[in-house]
Amino acid sequence: MTVWVVGVSSICLPPASARPLLKIGFVPTPDHRQKRPVLSAKNIPWFATASRRKRWLVGVSGGADSVALLHLLVEAGFANLVICHLDHGLRGRASTGDARFVERLAAQLGLTCESAKADVKARMKQKGESMETAARNERHRFFAKFALKHRCPRILLAHHADDQAETVLWNLLRGSHGLKGMRARQELVTESGVTLELHRPLLGMRRMDLVTWLESSRLKWREDASNAAPVAVRNRLRNTAFPLLAEISGRDAALAFARGAADAEDTESIETWALEQAKVLDPQGRLHLPAMRTLPVALQRIALRNFLRDHGITSIDRDLIERCLTLLDTSNPAAVNLPGNARLRRREGRLSIERPI
Repeated sequence: MTVWVVGVSSICLPPASARPLLKIGFVPTPDHRQKRPVLSAKNIPWFATASRRKRWLVGVSGGADSVALLHLLVEAGFANLVICHLDHGLRGRASTGDARFVERLAAQLGLTCESAKADVKARMKQKGESMETAARNERHRFFAKFALKHRCPRILLAHHADDQAETVLWNLLRGSHGLKGMRARQELVTESGVTLELHRPLLGMRRMDLVTWLESSRLKWREDASNAAPVAVRNRLRNTAFPLLAEISGRDAALAFARGAADAEDTESIETWALEQAKVLDPQGRLHLPAMRTLPVALQRIALRNFLRDHGITSIDRDLIERCLTLLDTSNPAAVNLPGNARLRRREGRLSIERPI
C-alpha cells in the first residue's frame, strides 16, 4: 500500500546481480530459510477464476506493488485493462514523475491510461480528514468517475500481505475491527453513490516476493523514498513495530498478522451469511430497523460496522458503533455524526448515510 506523504521518487532498475532484501518484520530462523516459490499468476488463486474477457480498471501508482500486478495481469492474458493513476498532489515533482512513468508504461503495453490530479490537502481542510483518509476518499472519487466512463465497476488494487498486516495491527491499536483487515473482494458505495467492486489479488503475496520478481524480470518501477521515513503511522509500523515484534517473537510477525486476517475473513463470511438470512438491508441498500432489532447485539454491531465500511466510512471504532446502536431505540435522537462530515440517520424505520452536497 502506498503511503502518500511528501518524499522523493526515483526509477528503480534492478542490478544485474540480486541483492539482499529486507523482509518486513522478518528475523531469520530455520523455518524461514526454505526456498520460496517462483512468483507467477498460476500461483495466485484469484487468476484461476477471474474473467479475462471482462474489462478491468487497474490502480497503478508506479510503485513496485502495482507495477507487479499490472505485469502479472498482462502475462496472464488480461487484455481489456484500463490503467488508472491519480496524482494526489502531495509530492511535487516526484508525483509528476510518477504520472509520466505510468503513462509511458501504459503506452509500452498498448493499454488505455486514465490519469488525474487531486488536491488532498484542500480536502483535509474542508472535511477535517486525516491525510490517509482524504487520499483514500479522493481515490474512490477518481475510480467512480472512470468506472462510469468505462462502464466498469471492477477495480484491481495491489494491496499485499504486508499491507494487510499493517492494517490489522493499526486496527487493533485503534480498537477497530479486531483482526479483520482488507477484504479480497469488497463492494463499496462511494460518496457520489457509485458502487465499486474492489478486488485485491495480491493479498496473499509478500512484498519481497513482488520485488524479487520485478528484479529477476528486469522490470522498472518507481520508488517512493518517503516509505522509509519514520513519518506516517504505517511507515512506523512497517519500519519499527514489525521488526521489533519479530525480534521478540522470533517469528515473521507480518506474516502472522496477515494469516490472522485471513482467518478473520472466514469468520466474516459466516457473519455475512447470517445477516443475509436476517435481511437487514432493504432493496435500496438501507439498514432495515425491524430486522435489525431481531438480532443479537453482537450481530447488530457487525451489521452496523459492515454498513459503515461499505459506504466508505473510516476510523470506525467501538465507541462509534455503540453510538450508532442507540439509533435502534426510537426514543433516542434520530442521527449520529460520522467521520468525514457524514451522518447516520434514522427515518421511517430505516438507517441511511447522509453527506453534505
